[in-house]
Amino acid sequence: MTAFPSVVSASWVADHLEEEDFLLADVRGPNAHTRAHLPGSIPLVVGAPGQFTDREVVAAFADEAGLRLRRHGVTGEERLVLYDEGRCVSAASALQVVELAGHPQVAVLAGGLAAWEGELHEGAVVLEKTRVELEPRLDAFPTAEELLARLGDASLAIVDVRSPEEYSGEAGAPCDPRQGHIPGARNVEVSTLYAGQGLPRPADEIKALAGLEDGADVVAYCHSGSRSALATMAFRSAGYRARNYVGSWHEWSRHQELPMER
Repeated sequence: MTAFPSVVSASWVADHLEEEDFLLADVRGPNAHTRAHLPGSIPLVVGAPGQFTDREVVAAFADEAGLRLRRHGVTGEERLVLYDEGRCVSAASALQVVELAGHPQVAVLAGGLAAWEGELHEGAVVLEKTRVELEPRLDAFPTAEELLARLGDASLAIVDVRSPEEYSGEAGAPCDPRQGHIPGARNVEVSTLYAGQGLPRPADEIKALAGLEDGADVVAYCHSGSRSALATMAFRSAGYRARNYVGSWHEWSRHQELPMER
C-alpha cells in the first residue's frame, strides 16, 4: 500500500486519484459540494465537538461521528483525504473527529479546493450507506483530565498557539474567566507555522520554530480549538504525533481547580 502522510498536496492527490482504496471527502457541506467539487469526492459532514472534553460527552460524540461516517458510505478501509475551501480550519477540525470515530487512515489536503489546478465537477453525488462500524478511538481527543495528569510529563509537549499577549494573560477572550496559559506550555503562534493559506511551512522550518524534538508527542491548544486544529495539521506535516485539545483555554479557564501560569 502506498505510504499515506497526514497532510497531502494537490499534486499528491492528483497522482493517487484513480486508486481504488482512495477517497476524497469535501467537508464544506452538501450545497457547496454540489456547486463545485474535486473529481470523485463525496460531501462529508461529521459535525463539530463542543468545547468541553468530559469523557462521557466525547464518547457520545464519537458514536455520533461514526454513525455519520456510515451514512456517507465511509468504511475505514479507504485512505480518506478531507478538504475544504482552502483555509483548512474545517478540514483539520474534521480530521480529528474522523479519527475519534475510529478511521485509521485520514489526511488533510493542504490548501484545499483553492490549491487544486485540475478540473472541478458539479452536481449532487448519491451516497451509499454502509453497515461497517468502526471502533472509536477516544484517545484522539485530549481531555483536560489527561493534560492535568501529564503536566510535567517530558514525553508530552503542550503548545499554546495563541498570540503572545493571550499566552501571557495580558489579553484574551472576554468570555474566559481567567487569562494565562497551561503550566509548562510553550508558545508558538499558529500564523508562524504557515507559508500561506492552508499551506504549512516546510518541515525543517516548523521544527525550528517549535523547538521540539523529532518524534515528540504534541498537544496544541488555543482559545476555542480552531487555531489549534490548524497548528495540529502543521505539526503533523512536520512529522510530529500531534493532537488538538478542542476544549482549549475556553474550557481550561473555567475550572478553578486547574492550574495556570501567567
